[in-house]
Amino acid sequence: MTETKQMAFREAINLAMAEEMRKDDMVFLMGEDVGIYGGDFGTSVGLIEEFGAKRVKDTPISEAAIAGSAIGAAITGLRPIVDVTFMDFITIALDAIVNNGAKNNYMFGGGLKTPVTFRVASGSGIGSAAQHSQSLEAWLTHIPGIKVVAPGTANDAKGLLKSAIRDNNIVIFMEPKALYGKKEEVSLDVEEYLPLGKGEIKREGTDVTIVSYGRMLERVLQAADEVAQDGISVEVVDPRTLIPLDMDLIIQSVKKTGRLMLVNDAYKTGGFIGEIAARVTESDAFDYLDYPIVRLASEDVPVPYARVLEEGILPDVTKIKAALYQMARNGRDN
Repeated sequence: MTETKQMAFREAINLAMAEEMRKDDMVFLMGEDVGIYGGDFGTSVGLIEEFGAKRVKDTPISEAAIAGSAIGAAITGLRPIVDVTFMDFITIALDAIVNNGAKNNYMFGGGLKTPVTFRVASGSGIGSAAQHSQSLEAWLTHIPGIKVVAPGTANDAKGLLKSAIRDNNIVIFMEPKALYGKKEEVSLDVEEYLPLGKGEIKREGTDVTIVSYGRMLERVLQAADEVAQDGISVEVVDPRTLIPLDMDLIIQSVKKTGRLMLVNDAYKTGGFIGEIAARVTESDAFDYLDYPIVRLASEDVPVPYARVLEEGILPDVTKIKAALYQMARNGRDN
């Protein structure tokens, strides 16, 4: 039996990086305040003491320079892990990521690898306001050559981050900042790599399928447990990675339940869950649907600083349950 330990999400991230850095001298961490300070969210505490300043590199406050340096290092054979801190800041690094790094494997016929993992603290929930609370995965999933990973549990974060670091492509690794302190059982197996592109059924059910990832997964599971008391059986599908996306898992679940709800905390308009909805309607699962697909997402407004307003724009357990009751009690042939 695999040994596990209770640890916070941030600790699981730290452990994954440490394990991969011990295995491979080509792996190093770079970013703002990752060294002595231990990372803005405490994810790199202790790493500079173990690996030294050569492999845990504090950088200037310039995301454009950080991304360009990381991609340059990667094409020479190194494997950088970049702590971008807030996901919002990746907008400053997009030139190097989108116009350079994402294209290398394709333009050089697979002969020029670009193994960079960009770790981004995503989403709202800690009162960081409009410029530090966004979930921008829809921008990045649009670009061929970029993989996007979105774990919702500490154990998944550890196994997926290890796989991301080993991948030969640009990987955007989303870390819901509201979950950094949440503690769960995490595998201590240094050889446990969770494959990118493989989702997981987090809860089995027969009446409604919910597809969710990242921070919203916790709320979806709570809502599913609560409506079960009223006889509604909810299946929860966690894709874990958005690109590549495990559509087969989603389609099989939709065929079983005939109903699909999609939940995330990014803006609704143009959000990635809209892509999932489109793919379901284009598949043979469409004929199994007996209720319109439902999307729950953030309101299309800048994230407010005031906590009550911040919570008000997001899907919560109450909103998810209300949608589930509506879906489960309408449209069935009785």
